[in-house]
Amino acid sequence: MRKLSFLLLFLMVAVFASAQVATDIYWVQFTDKANSPYSIDNPEAYLSPRALQRRANLGIGIDEYDIPVNPQYLQAVASCGAELLNPSKWLNGVTVHVTNPDVIEAINALEFVLNVRSCPNDMKAQDWKRHWLDKELEPVAANWGMKGYYGGAETQAKQLNALMLHDTGFDGTGVVIAILDGGFYGADTHPCFDNMREEGRLLGVRDFVFGSTTVYSQSTHGTSCLSTMAAFVPNTMVGTAPKASYYLIHTEDAENENIVEEYNWVSGAEYADSLGVDVCSTSLGYIDFDMPQWDHPFSHFDGHTAPMTIGAEIAASRGMICVNAAANEGPGTCTLGIPGDAEHILTVGAVNAFGERASFSSVGPTYDGRIKPDVMAMGEGTFVASGWGSDYYNGNGTSFATPVLAGAVACLRQARPYAKVQEICNVIRQCGDRASNPDSYYGYGVPDFSQAFELLATTEPNEPYSGKVLSVYPNPSQGEVHVLLNQGASAEVAVFDITGRHLFDHHFNGLNHTSLENHLNSLTSGVYFINAVSELGSETIKLVITK
Repeated sequence: MRKLSFLLLFLMVAVFASAQVATDIYWVQFTDKANSPYSIDNPEAYLSPRALQRRANLGIGIDEYDIPVNPQYLQAVASCGAELLNPSKWLNGVTVHVTNPDVIEAINALEFVLNVRSCPNDMKAQDWKRHWLDKELEPVAANWGMKGYYGGAETQAKQLNALMLHDTGFDGTGVVIAILDGGFYGADTHPCFDNMREEGRLLGVRDFVFGSTTVYSQSTHGTSCLSTMAAFVPNTMVGTAPKASYYLIHTEDAENENIVEEYNWVSGAEYADSLGVDVCSTSLGYIDFDMPQWDHPFSHFDGHTAPMTIGAEIAASRGMICVNAAANEGPGTCTLGIPGDAEHILTVGAVNAFGERASFSSVGPTYDGRIKPDVMAMGEGTFVASGWGSDYYNGNGTSFATPVLAGAVACLRQARPYAKVQEICNVIRQCGDRASNPDSYYGYGVPDFSQAFELLATTEPNEPYSGKVLSVYPNPSQGEVHVLLNQGASAEVAVFDITGRHLFDHHFNGLNHTSLENHLNSLTSGVYFINAVSELGSETIKLVITK
């Protein structure tokens, strides 16, 4: 229960689902992805058009991590008698439910199985959690603050200077956010989400805990986190990304503390990636589990050991901006929760309305000496919606600081759609009020998103590329591409895809442009490279196509 307590002090109310997660859970690790029916050359089979367009915008290719788990391997495991739960292509394995030890022996005997990891639950620990939740304090009555257009949420948005982004027209429109959490009880009925539902901006839900068709159970935690971004009731509550679109993904089991939840999260993040999600907001973290053999020692906080940290790093490399709570374990030496140690995500600590660190906010450094948290946002006295009825309240926890900041990140992504993930993360750190002297208590401080907006490069790849040999325009292109020879009599042109596969050769004299342009116009959405060689020299031009 430490995870839930450190991420939401005195606040979260759990609504236990009638279903129970099986206690006999295992992780099956595969050796490879050999003989898969999926391939790098056909990403449309496992990534949505939006996911492919996001990668094209950011110049990110397809690699083996993107290839789904071999379905033949999954079928073989199921044929041994296991119930398949959630596969993970990034970790190349699957969680299963097994009650017969002979089934585990049969799975271990499969030639493509590297190992099988047991993930048992401690029923006594589950009983203790129920007792803890029964004793949990009620939320604090809502403090409405200034109660202007943003209502009770004005202070937390204003602290990040997110209002400037909204005033400039960047309110999250067109950006997709996924919230990975422990349940969204009441999110389907609370009036602060009426606008999101009416405009069709709640794009979908997915449950990786029970395999259910709904996520509106078990906990109100995700509902409150969602409200800090998505709420839109002027003069009552307006969140930091009030016009973004959302997916609600349930990965955390409020009744258990099991390492399988890390695997659930990775599967959930993969799902978000496949849908083309831009920003992942997660107010979860893991240190201790029901069974102490799975606890994370300090040495695991090195950025590349824990399953969820590995997944977060891969998610960032796919082009998603991952924003994760630091945890609420207070001061010390690395009191973070996994995956707060991941290098290429934004780990968020909590401050109060005056920018002072909340005493409960977790600190770094990581095991390998990196500064964490990265930045801070308002997580003490944060104004949030309750999952019960139509109420609001003030809550404490890095759980709430995280989505407050994630909403502002989404608006920045809207403003700068072609900025790389790490460009955005680095600029946000750079704009922190402690950027000149960062430490493991505040990280780089509270960022100013107005400054981040100004500092991010404004030159987008939407102008004709005029090199010394060729001009290629428009770039990005929605299908129609034109090529001009700038100087010289001719050029030898070769076209490659993002994987380096040679697609086309053309002797280009400036007059016979039709063949080259017809080839380029026939390409599907993606990132391509045009290599041109003439008497003036050689150059390589990146072409982005988004159909």
